[in-house]
Amino acid sequence: MNNTLSIVGSGFSSLAAASYLARSGYDVTIFEKNDTVGGRARQLKKGGFVFDIGPTWYWMPDVFERFFADFNKKPSDYYSLEKLNPAYNVYFDKLDYISIEDSLEKICETFESIETGSASKLKKFIGNAEDNYDIAIKDLVYRPGVSALELITPQTMRKLGLFLDTIKKTVRREFKNERLVSILEFPVLFLGAKPGDTPAFYNFMNFADFGIGTFHPKNGMYSVIEGMRTLAEDLGVTIKTNSPVERIEVEGKHAIGIWANGEFFPSDIVLSGADYHHSETLLAPKHRAYSEQFWEKKTFAPSSLLFYVGFNKQLENVVHHTLFFDVDFDIHAQAIYDDPEWPKEPLFYASFPSKTDDNAAPTGCEAGIFLIPLAPGIKDTPEVREQYFDIIMNRFQRLTDQDVTKNIIFKESFCVNDFVKDYNSYKGNAYGMANTLLQTAFLRPKLKSKKVKNLYFTGQLTVPGPGVPPSLISGKLAAELINKHHPLP
Repeated sequence: MNNTLSIVGSGFSSLAAASYLARSGYDVTIFEKNDTVGGRARQLKKGGFVFDIGPTWYWMPDVFERFFADFNKKPSDYYSLEKLNPAYNVYFDKLDYISIEDSLEKICETFESIETGSASKLKKFIGNAEDNYDIAIKDLVYRPGVSALELITPQTMRKLGLFLDTIKKTVRREFKNERLVSILEFPVLFLGAKPGDTPAFYNFMNFADFGIGTFHPKNGMYSVIEGMRTLAEDLGVTIKTNSPVERIEVEGKHAIGIWANGEFFPSDIVLSGADYHHSETLLAPKHRAYSEQFWEKKTFAPSSLLFYVGFNKQLENVVHHTLFFDVDFDIHAQAIYDDPEWPKEPLFYASFPSKTDDNAAPTGCEAGIFLIPLAPGIKDTPEVREQYFDIIMNRFQRLTDQDVTKNIIFKESFCVNDFVKDYNSYKGNAYGMANTLLQTAFLRPKLKSKKVKNLYFTGQLTVPGPGVPPSLISGKLAAELINKHHPLP
C-alpha cells in the first residue's frame, strides 16, 4: 500500500496538510529542523515573559473556523479567543494617535470626526471590500493555482477592473486625509507589497480589519500551533523535531524519500512546507522547477528586525497592537522594494501581549515586541541592530511620552540572518512572496512539482500567498492535490 508520506517543516501549512492527509489514510511523518513545531510561529520564554517570535495578529477567524470544522472541531476546542478593543492604535505624533475600535460603526465615527463625509464613503468602501472578501476568501483562495481559468467566474468578471486598478488609487480617490489613507493602506502590508503595486481587489483585507476585527488567542498565537499539533497527532501524524532534512532523494522522476540527520526515510510522497527556494536546493539541479534567476526576479515580502523586550513596569499610552506612522510611509517602502537598504526613518510596529494576556509577563511587568519591516537580503550585523533599537526606542519614548529604557530587563533580537539560519528563508524574507498582480494565484510557484511526479509544496511562497490564514488554506490545497493524484484505495 503506497501511503507513506514525509512532510518537510512544521509550520501552519505543514500541520494543516498533515491533518488532512492523515485523515485520508496516509502514514504521515513531519520532519522539523528546530526543537519545537510551528516553523516561524515559535515562542521565546525568558524570565517569566512569553513572546510569539513569529505571527502576532489573528485575523480572518472564519478561515480558522473552516479549517477546524473540516475535522468536526472548533477553535474553542483548542484555544480561547478574545476580540481586541481597540484593535490597534496608530501614532502620528506625540500622544497623537487614532484608535481603531472593534466595530465598523465606531470606526466610521472616528473617520467622520477627522474628515467630514468620510463615514458614508467608508461604509460603501467596506461594503465593496466585504463583497470581495466573500469572493476571494470563501471561494477563489481555495483553488489550487493550476490554471488561469480558476479566476474566471461570473463574480470575478464583474470585478475585472479591480485587478487592473490598485489599492493606492482606490483609497485616494475616496479619502483625502493622509492619516486615514495610511490606515486604509496598512492591511495591504500583510500581503507583502506596496499599495501602489497591489490590485484593488485585495481591499478585502480592509474588511478583515474593519468588518471582522482583530483577535488574540489566549497564551498567544503559539496556542493555535499547539492546537493544530494536537489535532494532527490525534489523527496519527508522527512529528520528529531536531530533524533537519538534508536531501530529497529522487529516482527516475519519482521522489523516493528524504534524508534527515544522515538517515534515509523511504516515502511514497514528499511534501515540503519549508521555504520553497530552499526546498528545491534539497533536489539535484535537474529536478528543480525554478532557476536562481527566477527567484531573483520575484518580489518578496519584507524581512523584519524584531526585538523582544522585557520591561520591569507596565507601559503607558499603548495598547496590545500599536503602530508608529509618524514618518513617511512611501520613503520607507522605497527602502524595502525599490532601492533595498536600511531605512533612514523606519515605520515600526509594537505589540504588548501583556496588555491582554496575564501569562505574557510577570505581574507588574510588560512584554514588548517591536518590528521594523526591511528589505530581504540586506546586511545584518549586531551593530546595525543596536543602532536601530536606539532609533525606535527614542521615537517610542517621545511619541508615548514616557521614559522606558531604564526599565528594560532584557532584549533579544531576530533579523535577516536568523530567518536564514532558523527557517532557511530566501534572502531572510519574513513573509514569503508578495501578492502582486503578476504573482497571484496560477502565477505563483506551483503546489505540484513540474519535474518530480510525487513531490509537492505548500506554504507562503506558493498558493495562495503570505500570512497565517492563507498558509492554512495552502496546506488544504496541497493535501487535495495529493489525494487527487495519489488516491488511496
